[in-house]
Amino acid sequence: MSQELKDLKPKQAWQLMQDDPRAVLVDIRSSMEYLFVGHPAGAVHIAWIDEPDWEINPRFATEVRQLMLGGKSCSRDDGCAPVILICRSGKRSREAGQVLIDAGFKSVFHVDEGFEGERDEHHHRSSLGGWRFHGLPWEQC
Repeated sequence: MSQELKDLKPKQAWQLMQDDPRAVLVDIRSSMEYLFVGHPAGAVHIAWIDEPDWEINPRFATEVRQLMLGGKSCSRDDGCAPVILICRSGKRSREAGQVLIDAGFKSVFHVDEGFEGERDEHHHRSSLGGWRFHGLPWEQC
């Protein structure tokens, strides 16, 4: 049976993290975004695309697998620990999530509004949706 990438709203992602302490939230944005724009509290940073070359990280699935203990975060009774991906607006996390599904990950979600959501009519983010818009815990360097 093939797995599917599952969409979550920001509050659903937060609730999943509360309900399943094994769940891991992976912020896949660039290092600059993660550090200077802010990130969800407790998120682990593994960039999907990063400076200086702005190319897709060829080790992305491997790095996530290492984070998830090489698959040891799966058990017969409880299934696999959820991996939740978040980016700025939900586009990169969808692409990265599909790579994880294709690499054999069993429980992959992505935050469909991302951290900042889409831009409004004034080209501002965090005013229409996203993790911060919904008042979920976040931090900034």
